[in-house]
Amino acid sequence: MPGIATHTATLLIDCPDRPGLIAEVTGVVGALGGNIIDADQHTDAESGRFFMRLAIERNGVDRPALESGVAMIAEQRAMRWRLDWRDSAPRIAVLVSRQGHCLADLLFRWRTGELDGEIALVIGNHDDHRALVESAEIPFHHLPVTPATKPQQEARIEELLDKHGIGCVVLARYMQILSEDFVARWSERIINIHHSFLPAFAGARPYHRAFDRGVKIIGATSHYVTGDLDEGPIIAQATTSVGHRDTIDDLIRKGRDLERIVLADAVRAHLQDRILVSGNKTVVFE
Repeated sequence: MPGIATHTATLLIDCPDRPGLIAEVTGVVGALGGNIIDADQHTDAESGRFFMRLAIERNGVDRPALESGVAMIAEQRAMRWRLDWRDSAPRIAVLVSRQGHCLADLLFRWRTGELDGEIALVIGNHDDHRALVESAEIPFHHLPVTPATKPQQEARIEELLDKHGIGCVVLARYMQILSEDFVARWSERIINIHHSFLPAFAGARPYHRAFDRGVKIIGATSHYVTGDLDEGPIIAQATTSVGHRDTIDDLIRKGRDLERIVLADAVRAHLQDRILVSGNKTVVFE
């Protein structure tokens, strides 16, 4: 299936703001003959931190020299940085339970080349979506779980992630809480989707409870998973209106539509290296 172009590298930096940072970083790239084809930056006035993303044509650029040059600036400027050389398309694992709408949407976007990455495997704690996944010629692994078998199930998940060279885990309505150890090992690499009723409508049957309250707007939120349940840094959100003629089924349908779009937007931004995490917030470059 189509993957991302591998002729560019992406440089992301995060550091205290001070004059001359843009000139210093772009100067290193230019001195090595690198052509910057896209640049974006942001300064957070409240925290005083500077964020920048550069997309660089790889042709003719010496990778070790570029890394060395950026590392020298980083040491002087207390800079966090990441250089993604894009040797191959990022590999994704999707975890799913019984609801398949987000999974089906991701598979469609992957097959049509929209995701800038490769779905390498799907893991389900139920076997409902095996036929859908295998019809796309993607391995499907059924790993049922109970409270007693959770450690063993997570260990098996990690074995599969390692075996398939996974770089990003997407929870496509995966209705299990991952352990803190698992989340810590995959920090800023697990993306989740949920309805935006939290905390007012946390827990089971959120659309039914929202309907009972007569809400006029519903939404969906995608975020990185942390040890604090559903409180990780937000990547993407969307909302839609609810009318007095809408039924519970209408709310569920509208909510699922939002979940598909918002999850895909978040996954795409992650795969394109357009996200920097700062505390419990994100900078998402357009």
